[in-house]
Amino acid sequence: MPSLAFCLDPSIPPPPPPPPAPFFSPSPISPRTPSLDATMDVHSPWSPALSSSLYRVDGWGAPYFSVNSSGSVSVRPHGMSTLPHQEIDLLKIVKKVTDPESMGGLGLQLPLVVRLPDILRNRLESLQSAFDHAVEVYDYGSHYQGVFPVKCNQDRFVVEDVVKFGSSFRFGLEAGSKPELLLAMSCLCKGSPDALLVCNGFKDAEYISLALMARKLGLNCVIVLEQEEELDLVINLSRRLSIRPVIGVRAKLRTKHSGHFGSTSGEKGKFGLTTTQILRVVRELELAGMLDCFQLLHFHIGSQIPTTDLLADGVCEAAQIYCELVRLGAHMGIIDIGGGLGIDYDGTKSSDSEISVSYNLEEYAAAVVRAIRYVCDRKAVRHPVICSESGRAIVSHHSILLFEAVSSSVYDAPALSSLGLQYLVNSLCEDAHADYRNLASAAVRGEYETCLMFADRLKQRCIDQFKEGMLAIEHLAAVDGLCDLFSKAIRVSDPVRTYHVNLSIFTSIPDFWGIGQLFPIIPIHRLEQKPTARGILSDLTCDSDGKIDKFIGGESSLPLHELDGHNGNGYYLGMFLGGAYEEAIGGVHNLFGGPSVVSVSQCDGPHSFAVTRAMPGLSCGDVLRTMGHEPEMMMETLRQRAEEYVCGQNQGAVASRVGRSFSSMPYLTGTSSCGLINVMTSGMNVIGIGNGKGYYCCQVEEEEEEGYAAAAGAAAAGGGGEEEHWSYCCA
Repeated sequence: MPSLAFCLDPSIPPPPPPPPAPFFSPSPISPRTPSLDATMDVHSPWSPALSSSLYRVDGWGAPYFSVNSSGSVSVRPHGMSTLPHQEIDLLKIVKKVTDPESMGGLGLQLPLVVRLPDILRNRLESLQSAFDHAVEVYDYGSHYQGVFPVKCNQDRFVVEDVVKFGSSFRFGLEAGSKPELLLAMSCLCKGSPDALLVCNGFKDAEYISLALMARKLGLNCVIVLEQEEELDLVINLSRRLSIRPVIGVRAKLRTKHSGHFGSTSGEKGKFGLTTTQILRVVRELELAGMLDCFQLLHFHIGSQIPTTDLLADGVCEAAQIYCELVRLGAHMGIIDIGGGLGIDYDGTKSSDSEISVSYNLEEYAAAVVRAIRYVCDRKAVRHPVICSESGRAIVSHHSILLFEAVSSSVYDAPALSSLGLQYLVNSLCEDAHADYRNLASAAVRGEYETCLMFADRLKQRCIDQFKEGMLAIEHLAAVDGLCDLFSKAIRVSDPVRTYHVNLSIFTSIPDFWGIGQLFPIIPIHRLEQKPTARGILSDLTCDSDGKIDKFIGGESSLPLHELDGHNGNGYYLGMFLGGAYEEAIGGVHNLFGGPSVVSVSQCDGPHSFAVTRAMPGLSCGDVLRTMGHEPEMMMETLRQRAEEYVCGQNQGAVASRVGRSFSSMPYLTGTSSCGLINVMTSGMNVIGIGNGKGYYCCQVEEEEEEGYAAAAGAAAAGGGGEEEHWSYCCA
């Protein structure tokens, strides 16, 4: 064992050395996942297809994402119908969006949300097609028309696209609060007149009045009772306003979906009415002469329903209640099966995972139609219109979060020379010296478990000595080097690095932090190369929870590539299937605002896409306003401070530089995107972030939103006419 020879104390005669082979025999870094650990062998051949398999892209990504021959992630915007020349390279989107305007780019910075309306349209059409096919196959006597629950993504352009794309097949919206109802009413004015507007959630008089006004405006609005007490408000307000309502009830089913996403299901769920309460609603409506207003039954088993067996069980129970309501005289016509259509986040098609489902759209639709038809035929009840409130299944795929890994770190103890070792040994107390002698002897004998025990004991004794002021910091560093050497030699040191990413987990991936939701995260390029490191992701926030250390497949680290920042090349990663909930739930922890957002549509230009809409992320001033601060007053205070503390011509420059920071984004910007090294002598308006190397600086020139809109418009007008010589803009 030549690498450990210097560990022997000169006063100890060395025993005969054992054969070195066992000490240096290779051992797997992570025996739990040998398929991933194989990626650490840099000498074996690699290909984009192997990366696709490694990151399970063909599982969770189908049919919208794949790895192309260049080693980048490609978007297939029309799903299975996408032609080869229509595929969009995500890396080219990053370059187009982040390149400065002088190079034909949009001048935006990462992190970036890329929305793909073509995928949104495809998801809507695929869902409708699946139900249409099931209706035909099972000779169902009515039709399907869904609604999109706007709580999944309330972004104006997302909701407007849903209404536009779904207008031809009467696709509607679902609202759960007064603001959501207002936006749904406004958007549906441009949709199909037959589209449903389903009003869920707890309601007060104002909410119900607004829903009644929607009917007055010609919208097909249904008020769904979540609490029995809401019925009196509906009856009284409808009489006062002389508006005949359409009423539904949400039933609490006995069928229960286990796990986190099923916590609102079952008899003790948060929402809905029991069978006893539903019967009282029927009697009260009959007494009020409004039983004909009762037309819809709603239920919700829970999100991410794992199997069609569970789905069919709940649908059958609800269909029985529906038929009983028909028997009691209600003018039923719609059964709303709620949400629950899941997506496969990890690509395993598993029935026992909260992040996977064991069915596809066609199987889901068939199970619903078959179950309702079976129950209604037995009861001789006319087949109702089928409505569903699929949210994540519609919008998850169409949104991608792109961000950059800006640096990586791994614990690296200082190298230890023979002279440094002797210096350390001479400074040890008697007990620590004994531990050192035992450690050296165990190493020579090849007793590696014993090595670790004495190394840990030696390290702790030295820490105790240091705390008591008996050991210098150089000695403490030396013992770290000694113990690290032993750990590496017997292959027990942690190989996982920390990759620092230009992102806020709390803002952009809040479900990971809040409920442990896993999303596919992979590099979007360099996939023709073998990843040679494993890493976790750490964000910019000053919070220990600001990290991602769990990944799909049960992994605690992610295969990644070495960073290549010294060549001016960025390392970009993408989080996929995050189009539902993340933007609405995200906060402003550490005052990191939302990322930049672009909409990208497929076109017939040379790069297959055009940026049709672009919006920069929130500036420092924007996020300060969300917390009640007033940037204008803050700037005035700082200007006055500059007059007091800064002399001469620098006074105005300091105030100007500080002031313009309010217009910059809170995130880091690579030096290559602003082209500055010496921020104080360049004459341009920048403020250095500073890491001792001039690696990061922040562009603070005020760029108006109209400029971005114009750039986006030019990109859309020019189709795919971008120049081929785009360059990376992030270091």
